[in-house]
Amino acid sequence: MSAAAPPPTATPAPSKPPAAPVPPAPPPLSGEIHDSGTVRRDAVAVERWVATGLVKVTGDARVGDGRLDGTVSIGGQLAATTLRFRGTLEVAGAVNVTEALAGAGTVRSGSNLRAGALDIKGDARIPGSLTVDRAARVRGALSASSATVGELDLDGQMEVPGELVSPFSVTVRLKESSQLGTVRAKSVVLRARLPNLVEKVFGGRVTVLVRRVEAEAADLEGVDVEFVRAPKITLGRGAHVTEFEGTIVKRHPSSRVGFESKSPPPYGLRR
Repeated sequence: MSAAAPPPTATPAPSKPPAAPVPPAPPPLSGEIHDSGTVRRDAVAVERWVATGLVKVTGDARVGDGRLDGTVSIGGQLAATTLRFRGTLEVAGAVNVTEALAGAGTVRSGSNLRAGALDIKGDARIPGSLTVDRAARVRGALSASSATVGELDLDGQMEVPGELVSPFSVTVRLKESSQLGTVRAKSVVLRARLPNLVEKVFGGRVTVLVRRVEAEAADLEGVDVEFVRAPKITLGRGAHVTEFEGTIVKRHPSSRVGFESKSPPPYGLRR
């Protein structure tokens, strides 16, 4: 009679790696800083920051309420509850303003920019993504890799090669040549400045190229769109759509639909 086989030994369950330690929350902000003239700081962490002149922060800036006037450069990231600026604001890292970001002049971020609301008169240059929870209003120029906004009202110039998305409305009036990728919103209005008589004869007209528009209602004027999907499409003066899905409810005689061959005219000739 053979001996009974020993019971199989249980394989121990693999041990879980220790959880990464949670970084401590930053201390609450307090106090005020007033900078004037030419100032250099390692970092800023204060409830209220008022700066006037030429101010350089080599590290991060974390403020409750910021009021900046002049040229302010931040070598790290910028986090604020509310922020107003006039002049030039340059941030090497990301910008995060939980409430309102408003300014007149130029704002440049090194990566992404996020704000509760945005109101810019001037230029906003964002190499990363733009996220605005509520309304974004720009009077000037806006460039970003992509944008997600509550709603957008822009008058000026725009470069967004990626997606521009809004749950409500995108209204853009373009006075300079611009380029957009995919625009998705409930209502999309894209209008480019039409050429005057001199521009028609000698060139120099505004050129606006859009890859795709998806909306419930699309209103286009003076822009060139590769593809439009919308139940209601309005083609105003000078609008060109290569392909579309939906119904053109109104069309100006100068608008065009379909593929167009575009090649530069021979030297010395104009079309």
